[in-house]
Amino acid sequence: MAQLSNDCFAFGDEPLTIDDALAFIRDRVPMVVGVEQLHVTRCDGRILAQDLLALYPLPAFFNTAVDGYAVRHADLNPDTDTRLAVSGRLQAGAKKTAALPARSAVRIFTGAPMPEGADTVFMQEDVTLQTGSNRGDEHVLLPAGLKAGANCRPTGEEIQAGALAIAAGTRLLPQHLALAAGTGHAVLSVCKRVRVAIFSTGDELVEPGVSRVGAAVFDTNRIMLEALLKRIGCDVSDLGILSDEPEGLRVALRAAAKTHDLILTSGGVSTGEADYVKTAVEAEGRLDLCRFAIKPGRPLTMGVIGSAAFAGLPGNPVAVFVTFTQIVRAILAALGGEVYEPPHFLPVKSGFNHKKKSGRIEFLRVSLANSQTGFVAQRYPTEGAGIISSLTATDGMVRLPFDLEGVQEGDTLMYLPFSAMLG
Repeated sequence: MAQLSNDCFAFGDEPLTIDDALAFIRDRVPMVVGVEQLHVTRCDGRILAQDLLALYPLPAFFNTAVDGYAVRHADLNPDTDTRLAVSGRLQAGAKKTAALPARSAVRIFTGAPMPEGADTVFMQEDVTLQTGSNRGDEHVLLPAGLKAGANCRPTGEEIQAGALAIAAGTRLLPQHLALAAGTGHAVLSVCKRVRVAIFSTGDELVEPGVSRVGAAVFDTNRIMLEALLKRIGCDVSDLGILSDEPEGLRVALRAAAKTHDLILTSGGVSTGEADYVKTAVEAEGRLDLCRFAIKPGRPLTMGVIGSAAFAGLPGNPVAVFVTFTQIVRAILAALGGEVYEPPHFLPVKSGFNHKKKSGRIEFLRVSLANSQTGFVAQRYPTEGAGIISSLTATDGMVRLPFDLEGVQEGDTLMYLPFSAMLG
């Protein structure tokens, strides 16, 4: 288990693009969590800690993929129908299979092992069954033209024993668990969950639900961050709202760093006189101001306190959402041993005009409408980074490239739905 270097977030003074930032994170932020063994049924959403090799081939034996009749392909007439006697019946789970007699067929059901000698299966709907006057006297009439091996699943067709089934660093989905179980695994080695402490600062903040007096503001960012963190499987400690008091912040940071992998907050890390978080972090560790060429969310502070990483996000809710999903998500992946691939943007048509400043990537909140020529993105009418409802009244965001200076109606834009940003 690696330790964070004190300068792992010293990315330099030049504004970073998102791609640059992700490359820095991959190269400089190590996995810091340990490994544990869990039953496969408890591994949904967890990160696989080591390559998973198949214990058994899949399929584990030669079987039929359909309900029908198993035959020897060599017994079939190449150009005309073939009539064969039905010599038996095989269901899934059959313990023993006798060799298939020459010039005969076996009634067989999906998943059943193929009898010795059989190499081809006709689907039952393609076969004409002929029943004689004597009990058990059955023949099938098989059409010509079926290729050898049709409708069969050879041993190891999907994966051979000893082959790589799932790569280390994969976030396990239900389909991964099915593959792990299908290749014989009951217990998996997974990375422990990243432990994250979150808190808010500001004497103006109050908890939702309490009486709001004067210029007090309900704390929203901490609520959103906790939900975002839990969606990707982090263990979250909510430290609440901490007072704007330097010594108390130092004590809280020092304690959190001993038992967490990341400390995460929003606001309070700029150069204002009341931005005590910055002073407290610098007193307990190292703080680097990372400038990202994105809007919203340009300023982001990151650092190290003891053995824990620290990330201070901007104060506006939309900027918090953007910097978390675009930057912090990758940091959490690195800390937690995940091989992280950012979600893919999809092309849509612009339904609006927009002026943009070159030299930064810009995220606009949009709603999608379906048209005869495909999906069209309509921009939320207000751009402010503090407007929470702009995240709830839209479907996702479009990303405007670094050098772009404007958008015209009908232009192709790259769109990312919120659903892809939340996992």
